[in-house]
Amino acid sequence: MKKLTAIAMCTGLMITASGSVLADGAATYDKACKACHMTGAAGSPKIGDKAAWEPRIAQGMDTLHNSSIKGKGAMPPKGGQMQLSDDEIKAAVDYMVSQSK
Repeated sequence: MKKLTAIAMCTGLMITASGSVLADGAATYDKACKACHMTGAAGSPKIGDKAAWEPRIAQGMDTLHNSSIKGKGAMPPKGGQMQLSDDEIKAAVDYMVSQSK
Protein backbone atom coordinates (compact mmCIF):
# COMPACT_ATOMS: atom_id res chain seq x y z
CA MET A 1 0.00 0.00 0.00
CA LYS A 2 2.81 2.44 0.80
CA LYS A 3 4.33 2.09 -2.66
CA LEU A 4 0.95 2.70 -4.32
CA THR A 5 0.34 5.68 -2.07
CA ALA A 6 3.68 7.24 -3.02
CA ILE A 7 2.92 6.75 -6.71
CA ALA A 8 -0.56 8.14 -6.27
CA MET A 9 0.75 11.20 -4.44
CA CYS A 10 3.08 11.97 -7.33
CA THR A 11 0.17 11.87 -9.74
CA GLY A 12 -2.12 14.00 -7.60
CA LEU A 13 -4.25 11.10 -6.39
CA MET A 14 -4.83 9.58 -2.99
CA ILE A 15 -5.61 5.96 -2.22
CA THR A 16 -7.99 5.23 0.63
CA ALA A 17 -7.53 2.38 3.09
CA SER A 18 -9.97 0.35 1.00
CA GLY A 19 -7.78 0.85 -2.07
CA SER A 20 -10.09 3.22 -3.93
CA VAL A 21 -8.50 6.21 -5.62
CA LEU A 22 -9.51 9.75 -4.75
CA ALA A 23 -8.29 12.91 -6.41
CA ASP A 24 -6.13 15.11 -4.17
CA GLY A 25 -7.43 18.65 -4.65
CA ALA A 26 -4.50 20.41 -2.99
CA ALA A 27 -1.96 18.55 -5.13
CA THR A 28 -3.92 19.24 -8.31
CA TYR A 29 -4.27 22.90 -7.35
CA ASP A 30 -0.52 23.14 -6.75
CA LYS A 31 0.42 21.67 -10.10
CA ALA A 32 -2.35 22.98 -12.35
CA CYS A 33 -4.26 25.91 -10.85
CA LYS A 34 -1.92 27.82 -8.59
CA ALA A 35 -0.24 29.95 -11.26
CA CYS A 36 -3.49 31.78 -12.01
CA HIS A 37 -5.51 31.38 -8.82
CA MET A 38 -2.67 32.55 -6.56
CA THR A 39 -2.05 35.71 -8.59
CA GLY A 40 -5.50 36.50 -9.99
CA ALA A 41 -4.22 36.21 -13.56
CA ALA A 42 -6.80 37.00 -16.26
CA GLY A 43 -9.39 37.82 -13.61
CA SER A 44 -9.33 34.44 -11.90
CA PRO A 45 -10.49 34.53 -8.29
CA LYS A 46 -7.55 34.29 -5.92
CA ILE A 47 -7.65 31.40 -3.52
CA GLY A 48 -8.67 32.70 -0.10
CA ASP A 49 -10.40 35.82 -1.48
CA LYS A 50 -13.79 35.37 0.15
CA ALA A 51 -15.38 38.34 -1.63
CA ALA A 52 -14.34 37.05 -5.06
CA TRP A 53 -15.45 33.49 -4.36
CA GLU A 54 -18.75 34.25 -2.60
CA PRO A 55 -20.86 34.86 -5.75
CA ARG A 56 -19.25 31.89 -7.46
CA ILE A 57 -19.92 29.58 -4.51
CA ALA A 58 -23.52 30.85 -4.43
CA GLN A 59 -24.00 29.40 -7.94
CA GLY A 60 -23.45 25.91 -6.54
CA MET A 61 -20.70 23.35 -6.80
CA ASP A 62 -22.13 21.73 -9.94
CA THR A 63 -21.82 25.06 -11.76
CA LEU A 64 -18.27 25.60 -10.49
CA HIS A 65 -17.25 22.08 -11.46
CA ASN A 66 -18.78 22.37 -14.94
CA SER A 67 -17.21 25.78 -15.58
CA SER A 68 -13.82 24.45 -14.54
CA ILE A 69 -14.10 21.35 -16.70
CA LYS A 70 -15.54 23.09 -19.77
CA GLY A 71 -13.79 26.45 -19.38
CA LYS A 72 -15.20 29.90 -18.78
CA GLY A 73 -14.06 33.36 -19.78
CA ALA A 74 -10.29 33.44 -20.11
CA MET A 75 -9.91 30.01 -18.49
CA PRO A 76 -9.64 27.19 -21.03
CA PRO A 77 -11.23 23.80 -20.30
CA LYS A 78 -9.56 22.18 -17.31
CA GLY A 79 -7.35 25.24 -16.99
CA GLY A 80 -5.47 24.02 -20.05
CA GLN A 81 -4.50 20.79 -18.28
CA MET A 82 -6.41 18.35 -20.48
CA GLN A 83 -4.52 15.36 -19.07
CA LEU A 84 -6.34 15.80 -15.77
CA SER A 85 -9.49 13.80 -15.10
CA ASP A 86 -12.78 15.48 -14.34
CA ASP A 87 -12.48 14.16 -10.78
CA GLU A 88 -9.07 15.79 -10.34
CA ILE A 89 -10.49 19.12 -11.56
CA LYS A 90 -13.49 18.80 -9.24
CA ALA A 91 -11.19 18.04 -6.31
CA ALA A 92 -9.08 21.12 -7.07
CA VAL A 93 -12.22 23.28 -7.22
CA ASP A 94 -13.43 21.77 -3.93
CA TYR A 95 -10.05 22.57 -2.39
CA MET A 96 -10.10 26.19 -3.62
CA VAL A 97 -13.64 26.66 -2.33
CA SER A 98 -12.72 25.18 1.06
CA GLN A 99 -9.88 27.69 1.33
CA SER A 100 -12.07 30.61 0.22
CA LYS A 101 -15.16 30.45 2.46
